[in-house]
Amino acid sequence: MDIQGYCAPGFEALYDAFASNFLEHGDVGASFCAVQRGEVIASLWAGSADRDGTQAYEEDTLANVFSCSKGVLALIALQQVAAGKLDLDLPVAHYWPEFAAAGKGGITGRQLLCHRSGVIAFREKVADNLIYDWDAALQQVAVTEPWWAPGSRQGYAPFLYGWTLGGLIEKASGQPLMSLYREGVAEPLALDGGFGALGHRSANIADVGPLKKPLPELRDNAIGRSIKEDRQGPVATAFTNPVTLMMGTNGDQWRGALIPAANGHFSARDLATVYGDLASEDPTLLPADLLRASTVEQSRGQDAILQAEVAFACGFIKSAEAGDLYFGSPAGFGHPGAGGSVGFADPQQELGFGYVTSRMGQSLFMDQRAVGLMQCLYRLL
Repeated sequence: MDIQGYCAPGFEALYDAFASNFLEHGDVGASFCAVQRGEVIASLWAGSADRDGTQAYEEDTLANVFSCSKGVLALIALQQVAAGKLDLDLPVAHYWPEFAAAGKGGITGRQLLCHRSGVIAFREKVADNLIYDWDAALQQVAVTEPWWAPGSRQGYAPFLYGWTLGGLIEKASGQPLMSLYREGVAEPLALDGGFGALGHRSANIADVGPLKKPLPELRDNAIGRSIKEDRQGPVATAFTNPVTLMMGTNGDQWRGALIPAANGHFSARDLATVYGDLASEDPTLLPADLLRASTVEQSRGQDAILQAEVAFACGFIKSAEAGDLYFGSPAGFGHPGAGGSVGFADPQQELGFGYVTSRMGQSLFMDQRAVGLMQCLYRLL
């Protein structure tokens, strides 16, 4: 395996850890990056970006990172708080009156961010193409009834999170979400990618697909079991209404749409750069005091959709004690994506971590590939 990139002196073991993901764990195209105190510890990439194996995977290759997108979206919301345009403890309907429909008048921005709104899936069957129409998706989510009393339970919104929070951001700021991303995040940090896969600094886009051989799971696949047991229940509906939510991720419609909970296309360098900034003592993207307040735990519990114990800050998952949601230290926060990609910040080490893969495992959290890289990195720090 021809590994490309750089490791700082003393961190050469990361070459072998990254190579093992290809030799032992089925990676075909992937990138990894770690940034500490603004300096790149490692930036590695290897493999191919296309199905035919003819296009080399590069440092700036973008791959769909799925729910890693949520962390970037939350960051944009917090930037609107910093600008004085958004108060997380006011009702969403204060900024977006239509959102008050169907018993949602009291839901706050904070409840959206920490997955306590109950708005986790469309109640009615919606058209397959709805997800590609930003305005239509906002209209639909505004009239959707919560699945339970807002605030009463923690329930992860795998896709509607992007339209509820994205709609709130646009209504509160008076600006398009994509403009806010470019001006507030991408340009200051010179990121390669963004939401969707078109119009970014990098034109290199990887095709995503499943691993040929599934990896051993780091935890029981309770989500898959819940979907099979109740095809009409909230877990199944959250992932399959409409069915296009789980299909077509290499298609032009998906790549050209704004689906900010799930269709972020980023490089590992992007994720490590974002979280490296958020892990620093003097961040560029947010005032330090707001960042500290926003990364304090807001909600913890057995999540009704993820079927696991998860703790949320304002849009970020908090580090667990161990396993596939452990982000370097107890102070860590970040967001994994379905299939194995992840970005996280560890303020104790002032470190940002990014791993992006084009070959999806079956976990919604980290799998052996990212965990192995993290463990190797921390042994060397």
